Amino acid sequence: MTTTPADPAERGRAARKRVPRSAHGRWIPSVERPDPVAVLERQGRDRLPELLPVRYGRMVASPFAFLRGAAAVMASDLAVQPHTGLTVQLCGDAHLLNFGLYASPERAVLFDLNDFDETFPGPFEWDVKRLAASVAVAARENGHEDGKVRRAAQEAAAAYRVNMRRLARMGELDVWYERIDVESLLPLVRSARHRRRAASQLTRARRRTSLQALGKLTEVVDGRRRIIHDPPLLEPADAADTATLRKIFSDYRSTLSEERRLLLDRFRFVDAARKTVGVGSVGMRCFIVLFAGRDADDPLFLQIKEARKSVLEAHLPSGPYVHPGHRVVAGQRLLQSASDIFLGWMTGPQDRAFYWRQLRDMKGSADVAGMGPADLLAYARLCGTTLARAHARSGDRIAIAAYLGSSDTFERAVADFALDYTDQTTADHTALVAAVMAGVVRAEPGV
Repeated sequence: MTTTPADPAERGRAARKRVPRSAHGRWIPSVERPDPVAVLERQGRDRLPELLPVRYGRMVASPFAFLRGAAAVMASDLAVQPHTGLTVQLCGDAHLLNFGLYASPERAVLFDLNDFDETFPGPFEWDVKRLAASVAVAARENGHEDGKVRRAAQEAAAAYRVNMRRLARMGELDVWYERIDVESLLPLVRSARHRRRAASQLTRARRRTSLQALGKLTEVVDGRRRIIHDPPLLEPADAADTATLRKIFSDYRSTLSEERRLLLDRFRFVDAARKTVGVGSVGMRCFIVLFAGRDADDPLFLQIKEARKSVLEAHLPSGPYVHPGHRVVAGQRLLQSASDIFLGWMTGPQDRAFYWRQLRDMKGSADVAGMGPADLLAYARLCGTTLARAHARSGDRIAIAAYLGSSDTFERAVADFALDYTDQTTADHTALVAAVMAGVVRAEPGV
């Protein structure tokens, strides 16, 4: 039987009966809500214990920093709310700083989602709410008045709705090929000051290559190129770790396509180091490996990062991938308009899952902390647009568009949620600070 666009549209409208769009504005924490510090402590049990103080030190810096590291806390909060059942491949951690610039294989600089550690199939609105909450937390932290905080959060959700409805009218291939090319964005930036700032960010991103990393992260010791020692952020791998990385390299290589395996084989192993990255990821095992191609001035840096179960998995039906690294890689390929050619996965010692990618490939992110109301509003709109494009590749965009409708009901509700969740995030951040002051957890700020 042939399916027509009207069929998914009807499913979307039917979802409104289960979860009215206005219902997304409610956030009242239950008396049974898990203690946020306990959630973080459970998450840290299998991480490198010596790095947990760094994680907490980064999270106590501000409510926004706390939000970045507390994806597990928000996942449990979203899970107790009614959801639409309109499933997409979620980013799982769609806060403002998990969007940014990177280079496509064709060397165009794109703007897209750029973190997929928590990716998992789930209700589309979970990503939208996390994005809107991050906008509101950032806006309040930047000193914006409440009206502008609300407007920025609402604009992120509005951009998502408007663009999902636009994508619902497009053909399958057109949606799949949709992308946000930074070169096409620059002429749309209205003020000269904002254009200069955007152009400067683009220039910095284009300089962030393996060659630039070679000068920043390595030094020559006794005539040999070595990764620098900068503990605890960057520590050369010991002999055992280096031997392990060499051994598991072939397993990773097998997950690449044939032509990319051929390209990778043109590089030789030079050195490896353990690297501390991010906020929520601190304590997970992560390495960088330096390879050399034609000569020492032809470098390739790959990052090997541990993959765990998504924080969403405890709250949703089973996903299609058993291997966490495969889940991350498949989710990234599905959500991004173009992905790293060296993206792959494998299993390491003690059956730990890892995924591999380039360390730097023209990657860049916005300076959210320095944004005034107009800049943050524009950035929120861009991120909402990007999230809609990513979700449209995997979910039923026609059903989601029909659910969202043509009015602003959904985004007004999401803005209400975002403001309430900003208060919750501030309270949770205060609880973590109190736990540090009481000696319940140890933090090393400023690392």
